[in-house]
Amino acid sequence: MRTEAVNRIKLIFALLDADGNGYLEPDDFELMASRVNEAAPGTGTASQRAMLAAFRRYWSTLAGELDADHDGRISFDEYAACVLAPERFNGAIGDFADALASLGDPDGDGLIERPLFVALMTAIGFQLANIHTLFDAFGPDASDRITVAVWAHGIKEYYSPDKAGIPGDHLVDGLTA
Repeated sequence: MRTEAVNRIKLIFALLDADGNGYLEPDDFELMASRVNEAAPGTGTASQRAMLAAFRRYWSTLAGELDADHDGRISFDEYAACVLAPERFNGAIGDFADALASLGDPDGDGLIERPLFVALMTAIGFQLANIHTLFDAFGPDASDRITVAVWAHGIKEYYSPDKAGIPGDHLVDGLTA
């Protein structure tokens, strides 16, 4: 497992841990889904429902795979063991990636404009400078848009334990673990 992958996962865990108690719990995922959906008011209800369902699947996959004592919470060590194991987490992350990227495309043209991308990523909790660097790494077109497919792929790649030098690494640049 690459250090870059662990750093990416540490950041996501910290962002998802909404109350900062060191554990992921169902309420953390509901809150995050609400924040993300609120950042995209122009999207349709179907896209927002898909985003909520994706966050719920993300949680249920973690809980189903890791919460052996049924206490309703996941530690960082438990989290890393699941999300960095593609055979255990690819389905949930695939749903999440597709839902988030689709939420960024309210007009259905297959393109995501920078302002909405920034709003969604800010709602998740990423730092603004890192968000812009990531968007640029995705290679926007002359109208400052990226494709839904590029973003969805980038999200899925973010959770790959063997990847380094990927666009998603820009989200942890300059951050201390």
